[in-house]
Amino acid sequence: MKTIFDKETHDELHERIGKLTPDAERQWGKMIPSQMMEHTARALEMATGRKPMPHAFIGKAIGWIFKSSFLGEKPFPQNSPTGPTLIIKDDPDFEATRNRLQELITDFHTSGESGVDGNIHGFFGPLTGKQWGETQYKHVDHHLRQFGV
Repeated sequence: MKTIFDKETHDELHERIGKLTPDAERQWGKMIPSQMMEHTARALEMATGRKPMPHAFIGKAIGWIFKSSFLGEKPFPQNSPTGPTLIIKDDPDFEATRNRLQELITDFHTSGESGVDGNIHGFFGPLTGKQWGETQYKHVDHHLRQFGV
């Protein structure tokens, strides 16, 4: 399974983000490209521990039901629910947000598995470094596919 911790995968994401345009049409969902990049950037901030999130009660109660599909090889489904802190309502500056997302991807990659091991996912709780690397790849890939890149 692909992980942001692999150099080739890291480079692939940078290349794909570089191809994204402000007017790219979404294939599903409600976000525009700048909102999508801010959304994925906030998820990476959670994963790196820069913006820690508590393990939500609902996640503690039922997260185990969905965790295996979240962690598995299968891509994330279209129009999946997201936590309220990851919903972007404004229109962030496209280039500034692209740069921020790329910096976060590189910081995440550089930290390695040990740098994120045990950080808390807001719904699923603590994840291993390996799980973070794979799920963050799946998340960014999901949203880049949303815009055809």
